[in-house]
Amino acid sequence: MNLTYTDAVAKETAPIFEILKDQYDPEYWETIAPYISEINRLKQEKNAVILAHNYMTPDIFHGVADIVGDSLALAREAAKTDADLIIQCGVHFMAETSKMLCMDKKVVIPDMKAGCSLAESITAADVKLLREKYPGVPIVTYVNTSAEVKAESDYCCTSGNAVQIVNALDSDTILMIPDQYLAQYTQGHTDKKILTWEGSCEVHEKFTAQDIIDFRERYEGVQVIAHPECPPEVLAEADFTGSTQQMIDFVEGEKPTRVVLIAECSMSDNIA
Repeated sequence: MNLTYTDAVAKETAPIFEILKDQYDPEYWETIAPYISEINRLKQEKNAVILAHNYMTPDIFHGVADIVGDSLALAREAAKTDADLIIQCGVHFMAETSKMLCMDKKVVIPDMKAGCSLAESITAADVKLLREKYPGVPIVTYVNTSAEVKAESDYCCTSGNAVQIVNALDSDTILMIPDQYLAQYTQGHTDKKILTWEGSCEVHEKFTAQDIIDFRERYEGVQVIAHPECPPEVLAEADFTGSTQQMIDFVEGEKPTRVVLIAECSMSDNIA
């Protein structure tokens, strides 16, 4: 579909461009603005809502999304809408989670190949084997997993409530899957014994403590906030650790002059 940048499109999308003008030059904006306009028109026609994860690119996050947030928050908010169609801008497990909470709605994902290295690190068969290996041990599963894996688990948690979930359980030993780093982070905030799986996010595990040291040397007074999917040595160097929403709340609440987000790159663009 070839769409044209008209005066009407320019007027309609001007408020969005005002937000994004530091990230998109005018020439490129003229190529994407018509699509933003058409998507927003189709949403009205189809009675659809678009969910965009905090990691989405700014044109999606600010241009067409109706609801933004972390994966669980998106699904919860979607369940409150009267939309017939939910479009999930995120990875596959996010669309599954939305469908679980919106069984009466049609949920679609633009790219069926949109995957997550963490979610793909474990299968339902793996969970069954773990249950055999650790009989009686509660299995707490990160929501960044497939529906099949969740179905074999006892509890689900987010990066924001993992510590609270674990501390609320009546067991001295907990099996947390699949993120080894979230499990290690949780271990540092509980007296319970945490067993884990060697899964990880291929993005967050790339960061190192030296990266943070370098940032501090380069930008005097910078605040560093990191996601708990990062390795423990990275979290030890950070000023604050939290989920994507907790990171946003930190920036909005503390209003640091300079901040480095140890997370997906588009997130910093969206809250700049």
